[in-house]
Amino acid sequence: MQETTAASAEITRKSASNLALAFILLPKPKRDAMCVLYAFCREIDDVADDETRSVSDRAQALQHWRADLQTVYSGGSPTFAVNKELVPVIKQYKLPFQLFDELIQGVEMDLDIKHYETWQELERYCYHVASVVGLLSIEIFGYKNPACKEYAIHLGKALQLTNILRDVANDAERGRVYLPREELRAHGVTQDEILAGKYSERYVQLATSVAARAREHYQAATRLLPAEDRKAMASAELMGSVYWGLLRKLESKRFNVFDDQKTRLTKPQKLFLIGRTWLRMWRGAMVPNYGCN
Repeated sequence: MQETTAASAEITRKSASNLALAFILLPKPKRDAMCVLYAFCREIDDVADDETRSVSDRAQALQHWRADLQTVYSGGSPTFAVNKELVPVIKQYKLPFQLFDELIQGVEMDLDIKHYETWQELERYCYHVASVVGLLSIEIFGYKNPACKEYAIHLGKALQLTNILRDVANDAERGRVYLPREELRAHGVTQDEILAGKYSERYVQLATSVAARAREHYQAATRLLPAEDRKAMASAELMGSVYWGLLRKLESKRFNVFDDQKTRLTKPQKLFLIGRTWLRMWRGAMVPNYGCN
């Protein structure tokens, strides 16, 4: 595969994302491939979140991204820089268009949907915007056991639910409440309270129940990861470890995300997790990196 070109490398560098952090455990060819995949995810996400443009304009732009990428599968040449960089990645790792299409569908959901009524609806969203990224990623990582697909689906949902809990206040500023209404009602919390940034004991109980759902997905991922693929999934396991750390931090502050201090891991904490994950993978340790108390 060709080395990562300037567009993807610059997008990844600017993002300072936890996801990009995990690439450090990969050999360079796969690290470059993941850099391009991440840049694609970042680009379409930025299109959907650009509130300086109308919803219809953003929807049309995402359709252009879909159509441009589809030319790769019909033997044509895409025009967007990141899509051009994706061409050798798609060919080498046999990444199916269906997964890219499902990812774009998830991003499109953010154009029209500001609230989710049920857990089923929210988990569908989590699948499209996070699990699908995992399914694409494991094709690059390489795996032997098809059970890795279920592992990727559960880990993606765990990471996305952790993201949702961390970003409640930021999302509320944009008029979005991802926490399902059925769960809000169960804990006596209204959408208006969340949109107003009201922190209460009822909200703590609500967030605790969402964290429990995320914990179930972390535990399922740990259970489903095949032993023969643990080393290949080192980067995914690092992501699980980082986001598990974020969830534990949220729990320790009783989910108060309305205090203008975004929950994040420090650089030393991240370096520790990188070292620990690498050492466990090298030793073939079966002790889970996340999902336990």
